[in-house]
Amino acid sequence: MKPLTSTRCPFHVAQDETPRLHPPGSWPPGPPSGITGWGLLRRMSGDLLGTFDEWRRQYGDLVHLRIWPEHQIVVTDPQLVRELLVNHHDALIRWERGIEVFSQLHGNSVLTAEGELWQARRHALQPSFSPKGVQPLVPVIAAAAARTFSQWRAGDEDWPIETAFTSLGMDIILRIVFSSEADADARLAERAVHDTAVAANAEMYWPASWPDWMPWKRAKREGLRVLDRLIVRHIEARLALARDGWPQDVLSRLLALHLEDPAAWPLKAVRDECMTAFLAGHETAAASLTWWAWCMAANPSAQSAAQREVDAVLQGRAPTAQDLSALTYLTQTLHETLRLYPAAPVLLTRRCVRPITLGGWQLPARTMFTVPVQLMHHDARWFPEPHAYRPERFSDGAPAIPRGAFMPLGTGPRVCLGQHLAMAEMTIVAAMFLQRFSVGVPAGMAAPKPVFNITLRPDQPLRLALARR
Repeated sequence: MKPLTSTRCPFHVAQDETPRLHPPGSWPPGPPSGITGWGLLRRMSGDLLGTFDEWRRQYGDLVHLRIWPEHQIVVTDPQLVRELLVNHHDALIRWERGIEVFSQLHGNSVLTAEGELWQARRHALQPSFSPKGVQPLVPVIAAAAARTFSQWRAGDEDWPIETAFTSLGMDIILRIVFSSEADADARLAERAVHDTAVAANAEMYWPASWPDWMPWKRAKREGLRVLDRLIVRHIEARLALARDGWPQDVLSRLLALHLEDPAAWPLKAVRDECMTAFLAGHETAAASLTWWAWCMAANPSAQSAAQREVDAVLQGRAPTAQDLSALTYLTQTLHETLRLYPAAPVLLTRRCVRPITLGGWQLPARTMFTVPVQLMHHDARWFPEPHAYRPERFSDGAPAIPRGAFMPLGTGPRVCLGQHLAMAEMTIVAAMFLQRFSVGVPAGMAAPKPVFNITLRPDQPLRLALARR
């Protein structure tokens, strides 16, 4: 398969041409803010991606938002996004309010930590999520998928595909993190993940959160309780076992770090990293597979081509780690799904801790930066007919994609730690699904509307026609 990006963007000036430097104190164009700019925040809370897209069309690839007391820049130029997240990464921290909201659930994990603590956590966890570290998990994922698919009821014209993939994703991440199969708590956790994500997304638009004991926050309270109980129960059960009986999973690796260096890895750190691995590992794959199923149903020729490849490569058996690279067209269908429906359509906002220059603009310390990934993925300059589903965009013979235009799991040092695990899981599950089933769009069904609540999900639970092959 061809590389996902070219080294330079063909729509930009030559690399040795320096953009005109704007004087300090000037800002890129943007919408009028009025006295406080809080009206802009209200618009964003109603339809964040739609609002960003409208402003990009009006003002360009760098849009300045003055929302008192902050200055925020929305960046949708692939080259400038890479410059920001790669070249200037050491000048950036994540937006404090966003981290405050995420920390209510994730604690001080690799997702929320900064500086030396983040570097230490990332370095310790990286081997488990490297391509080599993911390989032993392939049979674990395949076993979970085989067990789940044997229970699916084919021949249903209204099959709850989103709920089914969400449950499968929960089963897989429980096996990977805890060597555990789904139980009653896991089923409750599926709803808790949704409720806490909706609550977190809503709180992002407010400078402070109401206390969780407020009556209208019952769903969030219960969701936090369910998820914390699930994680703590597994930690306590593992510690009750003799160490030589521990299975080889994420929890055991984290507890080994705790036993080797309790000061650097207290049990609270183990809990926080388990929570992040559990939530991020479950939601990214489940949401992406839901959208992939829709893309297969809505594009039967692509579904048939992917099925033919799966049949030819696997010959009816479960995929191994060595098979994944041979499933080239299937991988293209997944990449095109991630282009249309990135699991994280907007990266967590950053703040620069010192002045930086971006695209000729000299921006002061404390400027905030937002990267709406989905807008770049849907930009006709980089992807002609951007709303059409075309897996061949990612084939060897296709025109090169400008570097930075496709980044569904981020880029730079903060790129998603679990990116290799997520792609392996999606490829295995998709291949095994296509071995067994075909999906179609039920008669009269309209295309699902994406809704952004931290991740991207359909506005209504997705249901498709499911047939056994």
